[in-house]
Amino acid sequence: MLKAAIGFFLLGVIAIILGAYGVAGVSMDIGRTLLFVFLILSVISFVASMVAGRRAIDR
Repeated sequence: MLKAAIGFFLLGVIAIILGAYGVAGVSMDIGRTLLFVFLILSVISFVASMVAGRRAIDR
């Protein structure tokens, strides 16, 4: 998902450079949305792993 967000961001930057502002706006919005979803899911995963308290077994 992070790769997709970065890809849409780069597509948006290239579209701005080439002058296609409609495509750039849509690509930047999609990339921003995917980035926020990725960050939210990462935080949820981190908190869930902290609550579960999984630890390595000492041998």
